[in-house]
Amino acid sequence: MGQAWKWSRRRSHFPLIPLAFMVFIAATILYNELKIQRIHLQGPHNPYPKHRRNFSPVILDRFTTCNSTVKYSGRKVGWTESGRSPVARGVNACNVFSGNWVFDNSSYPLYNESDCPYMSDQLACHKHGRFDLGYQYWRWQPYRCNLKRCFIRTGSCENLMIGAAFDRDFDGTRWNVTEMWEKLRGKRLMFVGDSLNRGQWISMVCLLQSVIPAEKRSMSPNAHLTVFRAEEYNASVEFLWAPLLVDSNSDDPVNHRLSERIICPDSMRRHLSKWENADILVFNTYLWWRQGPVKLLWSSEENGVCEELDGLGAMELAMKTWAKWVDSYVDPLKKRVFFVTMSPTHLWSREWNPGSEGNCYNQNTPINLETYWGSGSDLPTMRMVQDILSQLGSKVTVLNITQLSEYRKDGHPSIYRKFWETLSPEQLANPESYSDCIHWCLPGVPDVWNQLLFHLL
Repeated sequence: MGQAWKWSRRRSHFPLIPLAFMVFIAATILYNELKIQRIHLQGPHNPYPKHRRNFSPVILDRFTTCNSTVKYSGRKVGWTESGRSPVARGVNACNVFSGNWVFDNSSYPLYNESDCPYMSDQLACHKHGRFDLGYQYWRWQPYRCNLKRCFIRTGSCENLMIGAAFDRDFDGTRWNVTEMWEKLRGKRLMFVGDSLNRGQWISMVCLLQSVIPAEKRSMSPNAHLTVFRAEEYNASVEFLWAPLLVDSNSDDPVNHRLSERIICPDSMRRHLSKWENADILVFNTYLWWRQGPVKLLWSSEENGVCEELDGLGAMELAMKTWAKWVDSYVDPLKKRVFFVTMSPTHLWSREWNPGSEGNCYNQNTPINLETYWGSGSDLPTMRMVQDILSQLGSKVTVLNITQLSEYRKDGHPSIYRKFWETLSPEQLANPESYSDCIHWCLPGVPDVWNQLLFHLL
């Protein structure tokens, strides 16, 4: 005590009060700097910040490689499943996902391909030589009710449910663009996922853009987050490229064709900061998990050691990281979250036409086989997704497009799209060898997905 007392009484060149004030200011600056760094690391709603504050966060890009790869250790994402049950629809409610396709060339298509300035060359099938336009004229008809239909002549909409006369007086009914914009007034609608979700986003923009004067609408350049904005409604329809939901080396919206997939299974830092303030979120992920094993680089890994896991297992980890955020931070009264089920492919014609050898090329009618299910839709994956979504209850609405899209072997671009790579003479001589049986022509099937979204909003 004596030495301390002596030290405190030594003569100083600085008065005591100014010195204390300077120490206080320095401490405050240091505290705020550390706080800013912590917020930047966590994100304002990061559900998994505490265990990694002492680590430099792993940042993945297309140049990321693994220093070495080991077998998956069995490590799990830290999310405790709540055991919630899915929200009951009620015995009298309509299942809008169960029905059939009805040819309707009086009310469809809902827009013209050439009238949408935001159409993608990947989806503009008529522009690229497809002249059998029947794929544009099919309407989805649920068995026990109708999707919401709107009348041009009155501007009013009705929702015909059980007990009504179904599929009557459909002439004169169209997609009501103004009502949809009113639902979006002052809001951000964001699609988050891969190129299939981007196709649904383009469909939504094409459905909505016609009533917005050119000088009152804008589209940001193609980037990680692309935004269509309608000034009059103070609203936006956005697309965020996040094909694997969690952070990955494939998050560049252009340069993402890589020899190996690397993900941070417990981190969504890059994407979360973009989507967390949106009002309506539409997520998807599926196809990118079906391209072989996935490398896992955990966010706390400092030595670049990756684990390797099959696509289904890696997708489950990513889904649980996403579900952890939904479970912790989504209030369904303030934010609507939708999850789109897998979009089917039509790669093998023998699945709907036994004995044939082909794919979606030259297919111009839907499959007329009730409950048809092809290999492009993976049941174990669907069960895994269903198990996770069921834990989230009312926080997520499932947009179940799989079965209804299974019937539409005619709806893919096949050869009628822009291909950015040069096709060889051998490919050109065999159109089935390069047919795109994954994406969907517009106008077409994704327009119905958006009608279902409109119905559920």
